[in-house]
Amino acid sequence: MKQITFASRHHQLTNINTWTPDSQWLVFDVRPSGASFTGETIERVNVSTGEVEVIYRATDGAHVGVVTVHPAEDKYVFIHGPKHPDADWHYDFHHRQGVIAHHGQVSNLDAMDITAPYTAGALRGGSHVHVFSPNGQLVSFTYNDHVLHERDPKLDLRNVGVAAPFGPVNPQGNHPREYVGAYWSVLVSRTTPTPQPGSDDINRAYEEGWVSNDRLAFIGDTLSVQGEKVPELFIVELPENEQGWKQAGDEPLQGTTETLPAPPAGVKQRRLTFTHQRAYPGLVNVPRHWVRCNPQGTQIAFLMRDDNGIVQLWLISPEGGETRQLTHTESGIQSAFNWHPSGNMLGFVLENRIACCDAQTGAVTFLTSDHGNPPSADAVVFSPDGRFIAWMEETGGFRQLWLTETAQH
Repeated sequence: MKQITFASRHHQLTNINTWTPDSQWLVFDVRPSGASFTGETIERVNVSTGEVEVIYRATDGAHVGVVTVHPAEDKYVFIHGPKHPDADWHYDFHHRQGVIAHHGQVSNLDAMDITAPYTAGALRGGSHVHVFSPNGQLVSFTYNDHVLHERDPKLDLRNVGVAAPFGPVNPQGNHPREYVGAYWSVLVSRTTPTPQPGSDDINRAYEEGWVSNDRLAFIGDTLSVQGEKVPELFIVELPENEQGWKQAGDEPLQGTTETLPAPPAGVKQRRLTFTHQRAYPGLVNVPRHWVRCNPQGTQIAFLMRDDNGIVQLWLISPEGGETRQLTHTESGIQSAFNWHPSGNMLGFVLENRIACCDAQTGAVTFLTSDHGNPPSADAVVFSPDGRFIAWMEETGGFRQLWLTETAQH
């Protein structure tokens, strides 16, 4: 185990894509805690030399965080909160945006238009946890809507969206909080405030993960026949070309004063898991995790309890079918997880240590022992070359970045 950062402040890794493509740098933000979005810089640390660089520094009272890296370029995407925040407009789920930093230049990922009539390709609220697709073309995010939040916070349902490189999008309204975006942004999930119990309806879509470059899996909260929340796994197929991204379906891409933005034509979410009858139904929300597909695009992994109530890793094909329990550990998996770039194993926290399991057999190998404090559940991330795995751990009162070598390259 090797400690990488030492400064007397917190260092926060996002749950995926935290390494530069050359496996030399880890990117992080400096939030004092996951819940307090008050960091002012996006930084990176060289894992060999310990050198730290500032990628971006916020100004005018804005805060930034949750940074991820492009798979092939020196390009970073992260959440940016509002500049000049005030009592009416400050950082919130529906008041934030994605920005891309590239060679010192910063551009807005998503456009914002909150003045009716709204603009197709623009959002009407806040995007966050921005993740490039494996080929770097698209960016996924989760979303909350300002327009419906103003109407009734109960209507501001979390959704999953995608930004595609078919901008710029230039809203024509004159609200001071609107802005131009470099990408064309749409929602790809569909939610309803009143899901039919026992149906495929969902009132929340979140914790998405790329399935190759053309599909996106996510967790959707269904209701059981008894009316209890059951998080299930869903998948959506994405448009193939610019025309597809820009073609509205039966509802406007940009939404209306009464409705959320709607997915493009032909983009329909499909339910993959049906767990209502299990002893412990649904994917788990604790530990918080993002569904993750292997690099080959053939297996989506997620966390669910076994019949003893222990949190295990499970796999399912993106086409659907039976779920397969991969791990059979005596104590539960404690963290978000990721696939090794080879697709041969997955990494996570187990028994307060960094562990990997074989993607075929589920056999667990521990990579670390004797931690001063348990590794953080937020992120366990492999380097692109497969040689290292990074995590956060409280050391001397601050969240520091650590890494260890993996068993395979």
